[in-house]
Amino acid sequence: MITLRQMSFLVALAEEMNFTRAAARCHVTQPTLSAGLRELEDRLGVKLVERTSRSLLFTEVGEQVVEEARKLLDGARRIETLAKAHLNPEEGDLRLGAIPTIGPYLLPRAIPEIRVAFPQLRVFMREEMTESLLEGVESGRLDLALIALPFETGALAIEPLFSDGYHLATPAGMPLDEARRELDLLLLERGHCLQRHALAAIDTSVFRRNAHFEATSLPTLIAMVGEGLGMTLLPDLAVRTGVADGQGVRLTPLPDACPRRVALVWRRTTSRAETFRRIGEVLRRGARDVAPERGNGREHAAPARAG
Repeated sequence: MITLRQMSFLVALAEEMNFTRAAARCHVTQPTLSAGLRELEDRLGVKLVERTSRSLLFTEVGEQVVEEARKLLDGARRIETLAKAHLNPEEGDLRLGAIPTIGPYLLPRAIPEIRVAFPQLRVFMREEMTESLLEGVESGRLDLALIALPFETGALAIEPLFSDGYHLATPAGMPLDEARRELDLLLLERGHCLQRHALAAIDTSVFRRNAHFEATSLPTLIAMVGEGLGMTLLPDLAVRTGVADGQGVRLTPLPDACPRRVALVWRRTTSRAETFRRIGEVLRRGARDVAPERGNGREHAAPARAG
């Protein structure tokens, strides 16, 4: 039967393209590595590597076997990670996903605190759309995800963290009433849950939406508003981090707008649920500690009704 040790020899050789370096990488002698590869070829009945005195070349089937070997080794590492996480949920790798309208404004502050609270965790972050994040959690590609509700999450466990309201962003040089009367509402492109949440947060009969323009990010929206091309809704979390500083926009609180609810989601079958809840508390504190609005030259207006 082929072994993971033989697979590791093969992958090391494919990546180093040198027997001496591959053997050192696998912490074995060169004769041991060569013998392991010969045993693998004998077991499979095919030639994987063509050796000469000066070079080596992988055969066509050898290249295909290398790709499958990488998958097997990755799977073995995932099994080890799962076992370690079960024995000690606060150790090992943690794959955290976040939507683009939350991650950049919360995680830079929260991740250092997570590392302090869980020094044995290695946190890897992904930024994706909500549907992709949920698929990643369900499939095991991600351990947990930071999303905004309402959104259909299926059978995943949900840990609500905080509510996130909105500010209306209008051009700084235009009176607020004129902006609301004359300008179109600009939103993120479809796929961003913030588009749907923003439309649900306000009385859309009051705002004239520009359906011909959809931005890919909040900074793009802010730049368009700063150029006088429209107005938009910005989440309070992003506003408090200074996303609109120096961009030529006026920020008007919308206290009557229906806020989105930021939450963590994970698989109900995980053995790390309690650890994830504690991480949620760190994120909750991070949101509270995000710098409040500062008097730094940005223009602010009196609170306005969402409708």
